[in-house]
Amino acid sequence: MKRSRFSRRSKQTPDAEALIRLAKELSQSGCRLEDIYWENRLIEVIDRLLEEQEEAALTSALDHLYGAGGRAYDALADLIEYRAETLSRTRGEGRDVDMLMFCAPILAWSRFSIPSGAISSDLLATLRVQLCAHVLARDVRVGLADYLFSPDQLPQSYCDVAAFCERLGKAAIHDRDLRLDAKQMPQTMNFLSDTRYLIGVVCAPKGAPLFRWQEDDGSRAEALRQWRNQGGEALRPLLSACAYEPLLPQSYHAAVREADRASRPYSLRAAVAFLQTTLNVPAAQLRAVIAPYYDRQLEEYRVGFTLGESLDVVHGVVWPLLENEEEAVDLPMQIESVLREVGVRDVIVLDHRFPLEYCDDCGAPLYPNPEGEPVHAELPEAETDAVPRHLH
Repeated sequence: MKRSRFSRRSKQTPDAEALIRLAKELSQSGCRLEDIYWENRLIEVIDRLLEEQEEAALTSALDHLYGAGGRAYDALADLIEYRAETLSRTRGEGRDVDMLMFCAPILAWSRFSIPSGAISSDLLATLRVQLCAHVLARDVRVGLADYLFSPDQLPQSYCDVAAFCERLGKAAIHDRDLRLDAKQMPQTMNFLSDTRYLIGVVCAPKGAPLFRWQEDDGSRAEALRQWRNQGGEALRPLLSACAYEPLLPQSYHAAVREADRASRPYSLRAAVAFLQTTLNVPAAQLRAVIAPYYDRQLEEYRVGFTLGESLDVVHGVVWPLLENEEEAVDLPMQIESVLREVGVRDVIVLDHRFPLEYCDDCGAPLYPNPEGEPVHAELPEAETDAVPRHLH
């Protein structure tokens, strides 16, 4: 999950001022012992604000520190994420345990609707076995949510994450799963390419490994390989009629952020595969036009696809900027590299500023055509049945 690029200014509350002051002190610390002191002071305030659902104080402090620059923003954001996605408890016999909310993202695309929703108990048990066998450390306890989440259904704030972690933690400490009411979940938008998430909490004795790669004979690369092979097959019943790619399960915020990053090249590859299949043309007959789109600052790149020399955009993909990418001048080169890897030979890169515009009728983004005009992407009429409007 990307950290928001804050821009607002407002008067600080005492809690926000305390966070700002302590985060600045931490950023100026000169040794690890001093780090620990300031971190503990910050954790006391963060834990109280999360428990009291005081999201405004957390975001106000981050807002201020982001605008001020320096290391204090990252120091505070790291600690807020850490406290929102972790729990510490004392189990029977006085044993302390650590609990971490983790997330297993899956990139997917389909001409039809990408499923989300409730997971059957039998399938959830199978996914639990695969996670315990390939991703999580030995002898941990696990609680999984019985739901396949879309981005619209994820916890939307730090306080929401902390509250959901608390619910999952109560299940994990007893090695049970959490049942959710699917009727209470928000509706999800329909895209050709999108991400789905399996969420859980892992529980282990304090200081013990939580993930397989923390053990002496484990590695991240092998965990990912086995999860993609074995876990990927277990996910198949959830993602019928979809092409999909499981990513490495890891701590909640890190996993969602990595999914945001990986979904961008994935959506381009999916777009080319979709157009090849739908229009029955090879990638070499597609032309891609890349352009930057601005609001007050650069917000995203958009890629319009045409057939050969035509000026009509048949499809489009949005490549959103993530944090600290405003000045990343190599992004068009990255986009072009992905397109050429999948066989698109004709790539046009435009460098003038496009306004961040959307279709007035349907709300879809407007994409660049080869003449530098923002236009609506329209598939040929015969190919439009049951196809979502654009790639996410």
